[in-house]
Formats: sequence, C-alpha cells, structure tokens
Amino acid sequence: MDEKITLNLNDEASTNEKETNKWRFFLIGGLAGLVVGVGLILVSFLLPRAEKVALTFPIIPSAEPTEQIYSHLSGEILTDPSQLNAPTYCIQTPNGTDGARPQAGLNEAGVIFEAIAEAGITRFAAIYQNPQSAAIGPIRSLRLYYLEWDTPFDCTIVHAGGADDALAAVRAGGYKDLTENYAYMYRGTYSGRLWNNLFTTATDLRQFSADKGYATSNVNGFSRMTPDEATRDRIDNLVKEKLVITKPAASNTSELSPQVSAINLYFGNVPAYNVSYTYDVTTNTYKRSYGNGRAHEVYACPTENLGERNPEDICVLTQMGPKVVVAMVVSEKKASDNYHEDITAIGTGTVYIFQNGVAIKGTWNKASRSDQIKFFDENGNEVKLAPGQTFVSAVPNYGGVEY
Repeated sequence: MDEKITLNLNDEASTNEKETNKWRFFLIGGLAGLVVGVGLILVSFLLPRAEKVALTFPIIPSAEPTEQIYSHLSGEILTDPSQLNAPTYCIQTPNGTDGARPQAGLNEAGVIFEAIAEAGITRFAAIYQNPQSAAIGPIRSLRLYYLEWDTPFDCTIVHAGGADDALAAVRAGGYKDLTENYAYMYRGTYSGRLWNNLFTTATDLRQFSADKGYATSNVNGFSRMTPDEATRDRIDNLVKEKLVITKPAASNTSELSPQVSAINLYFGNVPAYNVSYTYDVTTNTYKRSYGNGRAHEVYACPTENLGERNPEDICVLTQMGPKVVVAMVVSEKKASDNYHEDITAIGTGTVYIFQNGVAIKGTWNKASRSDQIKFFDENGNEVKLAPGQTFVSAVPNYGGVEY
C-alpha cells in the first residue's frame, strides 16, 4: 500500500512536472519572442535616432589653452596677434594754454612722456600703436630729449619741425620721419586753436606707413607685469585684512585701501603746468588734473571715418586717467639759446612710481638712446610696471614730487 501510494504519487508528480515543463516552454518561448520583437522594434526606432543625435551633438575635443599675447607698448592683452608688431607713432603734442588744450586722441596713447619744452610750458611725446582716433593732435615741434625717449619704441616720429639738434639727429639716425606734411595732416579751422591747429588721423598715419613700406615696429617697451600679476599685486598691497584672503577681489574694491591717494608734480613756478593725480580705487586709475584744479580733459574721437575735421565738432571730452604714473627726476637747465630746455634723458636719477594705489621710490636708468629706461626700487630690484596707459613725467631737479 505504501509502495502503491508512493508509485501513484510519483506518477502524479511526473505528470504534473511534464505539464509544468510544457507551460514553462511555452512561457519562456513566448517571452523570448516578445523580447526579440520588442528589441527589433526598439532597434528599428533607436538606430535612426542615434544617428540623428550624433549628427546634432558632435563630440568636440577640448581645446588646448591658448597663450595670451601682451602689447609690448602697454602690457595689455591683445585679442588680435597682428597688432603686436603693428607700426607705432610718436607724436609731439603741445600742452600750452595758447589753444593746445584740450588735446585730441591723447586718451589712446599707450605711453606718454611729459617734459618742459620751453618757458616752463610742458609738451608730450605720445606713443600710439593701432590708433583708431578720428583726430590726433595738435602736432608741434621736436626736442632732442623726446627723441631719446622715443627711440626704443621704433616709431615714426610725427612732428612739425623742431630744434636744430633734434632735426639733425633724425636725419643722421635714419628715423621713420613724418614732419609737417598735408598729405597726412590737416589744419583745423577752429579759431580758438590759434597756431595749435595741426592734426592727423589714424587713417592718415596708416596710409603714411603703407606708402613708405613701414609695415611693422619692433617695440622695446617697459618691463611689465601681466594683468593677472598686477591684480594680485594690487590686492596684496591694498587689502585691509591680510589674513582673510577670500574677501578681497577685483570686483569688491571696498576691501581695498590705497596707500597713496593723491600725487602732486611740480615742474616749476607756473601753476598751469603743474599736475595732480587722484587715485580711483574702483577703476584702478589716476585721474589727472592741472595744478589749478581743472581736470585734464581731452577729446576722445573713436570713429575714424568722419574725415579731417575739427575735434570740437566730432569728439567728446573725457578726463585722462592713466593706470601708471612715473615721475623721473631729471637734470634740467636752459639750452645754449637761453630759451629751449636742456634735459638729461640718458643716465640715471631718482624715480617715483605710482601704480595699484601704492608708491615705489627708486632709481631710473637709461644706458643709451636706443636702450629702454629701466626702473629699480631702493633695494636694487627691477620694478615691473602694471599694464595700461603710462604717464612718464620728467620732473626737473628744481621741481618736486609730493604724495
């Protein structure tokens, strides 16, 4: 009985197992068919879509970081590499009260040298590269010391005549020379200019270079910090809380405290030609004013296709605000004609450098006419200038620097 029961159970289990296996076969087969079918459907839909996605969103390899290119003149970043060796122009620009003010286009100059020309009246040698201005000037005569400062910049000397020794040096030195020439200059008609009415334009200067084959300039500029180095230098010098290094930032100038906010440069006994600067911590610039307190305004003429016209008709006034102010103390005396100045531009002397809200006292050194001026602090370390427009004033040894 037990054996029979066992046999009956086994038979029933065997039968049930067969039935179960049969259903398993149909179920697995069905599922397999369903999976294959769905897979085929998905593939049929997804393959075209994948192709479309690949076409719509191509894989782009990450670009290698590009090296920044900095202007040899101003130290600023250049977005167009062709501008690096573009022709430069050193333009003699007056600063008298006899119609020379306001100057035009001076805001575009990368470096501006300032010194007395005669009778206590200062004059500029303004150095441009890639100018865009519709009016640049006025243009006046050349002095030898301006030529000595200009030479390292490999520029076209733009002037209207000059002192005999300066003109002789230009001829003997084979300089690129553009003296008063109405093919590339014009006389304005505004009566208030008097004899300070000779101007040029960026278009005229480029045309001169093209006509003469002066395609490039090999600029030997000042030693400069990069923009990033200058920003770090500024924060390191001016931050109020030295240990809280996360607070100060270029966009948060409230955390910066200038060490020197006001500068006065004295060229002599004529207040109209003395200069003052006020440091603007927000823009990191030095707002320039004359000794009488009036802002040194110039005409900004950004559009160059307006033709040869009066700056008063086509330009807008803006205050000069260089990034760097350099005051070089120079040996100065009357020239042999007892009218022009005799300034020692080659040699050495005391210098005061104002940048990033601080003052650096040291020495300047210029070894020869072709060598660029180098600046050193009181420990003998070379000083790099911050990038941006730089005003270099030759303060006579009988003048003064106050800050």
